[in-house]
Amino acid sequence: MKKVRPRIAFLREKAGLTQLELSRLVGVTESTIQNWESGRTGTEQIERIIKFCKALNCQVEDLIDSVDESPQEAAAKPGSLQDIHNLLGTDEPSSTINTDNTDSEDSQKRQVSH
Repeated sequence: MKKVRPRIAFLREKAGLTQLELSRLVGVTESTIQNWESGRTGTEQIERIIKFCKALNCQVEDLIDSVDESPQEAAAKPGSLQDIHNLLGTDEPSSTINTDNTDSEDSQKRQVSH
């Protein structure tokens, strides 16, 4: 019997995502991602899906019939890795530092004037 080794960590790193970012995108906890990546849990479900696809000669996406979304929902979906980072608030740290400095300067000015 073959031992299954998940490639989730490899694919996640290739996509430039952290475990936390992936967990938020998928809608599970970070520990769930850790368990999937290590092969402790989740591999049985993945294997079943693969068997479904092989038996039905289809792709994973073919297993689910999706309903058309409204234009607003479609526009809200990220189209690139940068969009994902923007949605998660994990883009360039320098931009958050500038914002934080501005906020702290404003609060210091308010404290001095009172």
